Amino acid sequence: MGMLKEFKEFAMKGNLVDIAVAFVMGAAFNRVVTSFTGGLISPLVGMLTGKDLTQNKWVIQEQIKDAAGTIIQPEVALLWGAFLTAIIDFIIVAFVMFLIIKAINSLKKSEPVAAPPTPEEVVLLREIRDALKK
Repeated sequence: MGMLKEFKEFAMKGNLVDIAVAFVMGAAFNRVVTSFTGGLISPLVGMLTGKDLTQNKWVIQEQIKDAAGTIIQPEVALLWGAFLTAIIDFIIVAFVMFLIIKAINSLKKSEPVAAPPTPEEVVLLREIRDALKK
């Protein structure tokens, strides 16, 4: 029963709940960025290059068909456009997370740390020193 209680305390700590909320928000934000890249960036690049960015690929081996048109061997290709789109997604998400963390850190006010109280022995020694100076 003690382990269950410890787990409950651990699970209900603020940090764990904050991480769970951040995870859900991050997943939703990733979908927004993926939509932004796929729906806006890729077509704009496609206007310049003549082909949608996600459709760019390097064909290593062409598709092989028989006389009837049946595919014997599928095309082998490296989908570098999709990979580049994923890299752009990552850069956008990483940059926005950097800005959010930077804003949070600037909002945190660092409180000055108070000096610990001087030990009583030191205070007495200073009093003796001052008395001897007179």
